[in-house]
Amino acid sequence: MAVSFHGRSNSVPSIQHPQAAHIDEQLTRLRSSEAASSSSSSFIYQRLSNLQDLHDSLVKLLRLSISNQALSQDQIEKLLDGSLRILDLCNVAKDAFSQMKEGLKEIQSILRRKRGDLSAEVKKYLAIRKFMKKSFQKVLKNLKVFQNKDNTDESLVVFREAEAVTIALFESLFSFMSGSKACVKWPLVSKLMSQNKSTCEAEANEFTRVDFEFQSEKSLKMEDVQILESCIQDLEDGIESLSKSLIKYRVSLLNIL
Repeated sequence: MAVSFHGRSNSVPSIQHPQAAHIDEQLTRLRSSEAASSSSSSFIYQRLSNLQDLHDSLVKLLRLSISNQALSQDQIEKLLDGSLRILDLCNVAKDAFSQMKEGLKEIQSILRRKRGDLSAEVKKYLAIRKFMKKSFQKVLKNLKVFQNKDNTDESLVVFREAEAVTIALFESLFSFMSGSKACVKWPLVSKLMSQNKSTCEAEANEFTRVDFEFQSEKSLKMEDVQILESCIQDLEDGIESLSKSLIKYRVSLLNIL
């Protein structure tokens, strides 16, 4: 996909700028990573880092006079709306991370002190997880409805492509945090389906591994809770960095207006 800007005059030819070519390369790498079979917290964190770099590149592109001339007020407003939707996704993720960290903190405190109502705190945490998954489903459903209604003009293709790969990342992130649908209720039927138990354990990530331990009421591994907490912190840091780049991107758009 070649990125080019078209001036408002029909006599102005398409212009390919080195910065636009660089963004093309970044988008290609991000699209390739979407197709990768890997699904780990470190892989998602790397994609978050790449998206931050992409939006930093878009900011540089917007500062070029050619991009200022190519974008109309209506187009800029569309891009502002799109960036706001992505910032909303960032906030949804950060809110989920914050609630889970607080729940895990209380559980670890009880485990260390060996006193307190561990069962009650576990139930609170699982309730947070259940609510979180429903929130993710609702947000993504509403987002897809909007995307289906949105008709993009060709002059915004590079910006819309950036939006698309960013939204795809959040779909992967929310799916990763929610866990496999086939394995979510594994503890409830594990006695009858031992084969499924083995499969789900093999597929479990940091989030679902702790869910399994809580739901099955077996001995909780402090190490797994600490690993999950570290995973959440890394992803939270990645989301925060992306949010800052998105804000810079919005400021650049507003400066053109």
